[in-house]
Amino acid sequence: MKNKIHNYDFLVIGSGLIGSLTAISLLKHKYRVLVIDKNKKTPKDNRTLAVNANSKDFLINLELWHKLKTKPEPITKIEISDTVNISPLIFENINEEMGNVIINSDLLEQARNSLFEKKLLIQGIDIDISKININKNIKIKNNNYIFKKIILCLGKDYNNNLNIKKYSFPSLHKSYVGFFEHSIIHNQTAYETFTPDGPLAILPAPNKSKKKSTFIYSTQKKISNLDIQRLIKNSFSKTHGLINFQKEIYQYKILPYLSKEKFNNFILIGDVLRSIHPVAGQGWNLGIKDIQTFITLLKQYDLNDPSLSEKYYSQRSIESFTYLIFTSLINKIYENQSLINSLIIKGGFGALKKSNFLKNTFIKQAMGRLNLI
Repeated sequence: MKNKIHNYDFLVIGSGLIGSLTAISLLKHKYRVLVIDKNKKTPKDNRTLAVNANSKDFLINLELWHKLKTKPEPITKIEISDTVNISPLIFENINEEMGNVIINSDLLEQARNSLFEKKLLIQGIDIDISKININKNIKIKNNNYIFKKIILCLGKDYNNNLNIKKYSFPSLHKSYVGFFEHSIIHNQTAYETFTPDGPLAILPAPNKSKKKSTFIYSTQKKISNLDIQRLIKNSFSKTHGLINFQKEIYQYKILPYLSKEKFNNFILIGDVLRSIHPVAGQGWNLGIKDIQTFITLLKQYDLNDPSLSEKYYSQRSIESFTYLIFTSLINKIYENQSLINSLIIKGGFGALKKSNFLKNTFIKQAMGRLNLI
């Protein structure tokens, strides 16, 4: 059986969080899936992940949520402030948690274990994506495969020698991520404060003491770790008490873009499809919506129907574009605080404070409970 051809529905390239979850979701819907990854080992990632209510439901449905080794930290309140408005915007939802914070590597471990158990993940495969295609023979580990669809979950740092049109939005921002312990419990409250140099978010981190938080600060200015620590202490000592930082502060470039595969040979899911500024905290959750949208469309279209890819990109481009424009615009307004921009900021705060409809709409969107289409 040396020349036997293995027929599969899907090849998923990339076994990061979104790639692994895409494969598990397809398996749950009875599709034959193989996942490959160029890395031989699972990368270590000690950062946290903000999981909105919709994404939590998705993980529960995949039977992964309750397998997490570290208990998720719920977010029951969100407080947004800036230097323009006197009082903050406060969002609460009495019906359910607005989100949870989990450990990135914890979820990745559970997702990959699920694939390993079913022998569906092959690591250390650095395939030339530009030379493969659907319904054509692909050799992987000396075995021959034919796939009806190929899904790319390559993350942000993919080598674009593919037929992918990338619409980039210039940005000089970098994000800085780290952890700190504090003497006052966080009360499951998430904070977003718009400083003159960039947005700073503080989220409760998973920890039994309720006295550990994570931060993400983004700015286009050159800044030292000591400057970031000083900024956080000045801004949050009243709410968090005595603050002690962990040594590591991770740094990442922010490169917003939208992508589309030119000839519908591949399905792009997650960060390979779009990257947005982290100010909204929704990048990963949009990847979950990519998966959900694709699964829904699979119930309506045959795998070989070209309308499947076209409809998928059409639907996902609306929400991706909306978030990209919103996050880019809000940063531009705060970075250039003219009289007009200050009036826009005050007007926005005032409208949200006065209108329960707008406030509830904002909450539903943040929770992933509202679809733009």
